[in-house]
Amino acid sequence: MKARHLRTPPFTDALPAPIWFRADELPADTAYPWHRHAWGEFVFAYSGLMELKLPDRHLLAPPQYGVWLPPQVEHVGLNRHAATHCSLYVSQPLCDTLPREACALTINPLVRALLEHLRRHAGAAPLTAAHERLLQVLVDQLALAPRAGSYLPGTEDPVLAPVLRALEAQPGDNRPLAELARAFHTTERTLLRRCRSELGLSFSEWRQRLRVVKALPRLQAGQKVEAVALELGYASASAFITMFKRLMGLTPDEFRKGGPAAR
Repeated sequence: MKARHLRTPPFTDALPAPIWFRADELPADTAYPWHRHAWGEFVFAYSGLMELKLPDRHLLAPPQYGVWLPPQVEHVGLNRHAATHCSLYVSQPLCDTLPREACALTINPLVRALLEHLRRHAGAAPLTAAHERLLQVLVDQLALAPRAGSYLPGTEDPVLAPVLRALEAQPGDNRPLAELARAFHTTERTLLRRCRSELGLSFSEWRQRLRVVKALPRLQAGQKVEAVALELGYASASAFITMFKRLMGLTPDEFRKGGPAAR
């Protein structure tokens, strides 16, 4: 992605407080350059898809997840569509209970409510003792959150990667795995094995997650569910809705209208 808007990380040398929260509105095609910092950072998108590139992987997280970055992890933050996001910065001494590796964290209703409350009161001054306690509760809850890795893992495997890139370019491609294997001069068995070892997912699960990722910006842009379903290779809207609800916990219409899991 070639960003049209570049943002500068707000802090370079020190945080204003041991735990600091900030929210921001980002236009489409916005990116933060490669950077790292001495504190941890939890990043969450209130809508849409959160993307973070690390030197060795690309983390994607829809609205049920946030991304945790431990101190000193080099990364790029980007969004392809307009988004509201927040960052929770955690000083290094307070990171001991949080994951030591960058990962997606599953967001429960309490964490979501805390993030919504903090967004509504972002920028309020002065920082009160009650506000500091709330931030500590959020950190404690993130330490307990299930770790999900990347929602849509990728790979540089020379056999599997070309297949995944082709599907990312044409997510409505419905060719079965055996046919894709022949097209890319390999075998179905080889692709199945490499999906498990490289992605930790079955091929069918990865393809369904890809379609969810591709559906989110289309739904937020106001496209009809039927049109999105057909574009992503589904014969009917009902089949797409069933898949979407299984993976996202709500229907496409509920997501587009800002249902509980989408807010």
